[in-house]
Amino acid sequence: MRYGYWLPVFGGWLRNVDEEGMAASWDYVRRLAQRSEELGYDITLIAELLLNDIKGINAPSLDAWSTAAALAAVTEKLELMVAVRPSFHPPAILAKQAANIDRISNGRLALNVVSAWWKDEARRYGAAFDEHDDRYARTKEWLEVVDGAWREKKLNYEGKVYRVEDLVLEPKPVSRPGRPRPTIYAGGESDAAKMLISRQCDAYVMHGDPPERIAPKVADMKARRERASEELGVDLPPLHFGMAAYTIVRDSEREVKDEIDRITNVSIGSAGYDNYRDWIANTKLEQQVSVQDYSVSNRGLRAGLVGTPEQVAERVNEFSEAGLDLLLLQSSPQLEEMERFASVLMVGV
Repeated sequence: MRYGYWLPVFGGWLRNVDEEGMAASWDYVRRLAQRSEELGYDITLIAELLLNDIKGINAPSLDAWSTAAALAAVTEKLELMVAVRPSFHPPAILAKQAANIDRISNGRLALNVVSAWWKDEARRYGAAFDEHDDRYARTKEWLEVVDGAWREKKLNYEGKVYRVEDLVLEPKPVSRPGRPRPTIYAGGESDAAKMLISRQCDAYVMHGDPPERIAPKVADMKARRERASEELGVDLPPLHFGMAAYTIVRDSEREVKDEIDRITNVSIGSAGYDNYRDWIANTKLEQQVSVQDYSVSNRGLRAGLVGTPEQVAERVNEFSEAGLDLLLLQSSPQLEEMERFASVLMVGV
């Protein structure tokens, strides 16, 4: 199992706790990233939203791509998975920027391709906002341009959305055995999302769910990958599988329950509630999301990665057996809880 975490670019993950002790600041995320390398974490996911959907739109949030470039220069081992919304970034220009950051980091950049869901954010920043399946049609072309720019000496491409002529991109990203270009992660629960990921991505990342729900999702995506290989006539490498999870590790079950009660004390009128409703309205999820799920982002508590060290270790093993090879953790406060998790569950990694 690889262990990663969400970089707290929003100042926390709890929609109903105002102050989580982790400021949305460069000083905090730099210190966290450098310490995470020492603790043995493999990867950090840097979310991209121009507004703060956790604490409310008037709260600060860090820009993903400039933060990633800065972290590339001050870390040595950490993989930097940066979220990117195709409707916010012309593909050829993003390919150039990403290649440069990949060179700065000596081949540690990865993309988390997200088909944007927040209609109000797009309106405020003047970005395009497509209907659900149209977003994935855009993403398909976007990935073809990015991948082609990284691979080809000169690229010509004409699609319905994007067009480039005689595109030259140098230097290319770092290429090495097993990693010919930056790894592309993506998630989504609609058929359009799964079809795109099975054909054009390297890893499937899921919202939090228990192992018995994750296992069939992994099996389904493996089967889709095999069909994609046959239909495309190429030998696609196996997909990797990751999941978001909120972690609470305590010495007793009473302490665990008290912490869950604290963080799920939902206030429907809180600052991020309208953003949550926007997300529900503009995504196609496989299951209903409760207001309690809303209190922690990305359905993190559904993973059940909470309990005593022994209980959490057993749960991690269940996820490994279900086919996961990456856990992307959220916690609050992030640094202190990551220290705790590493000390009791990552010994020897």
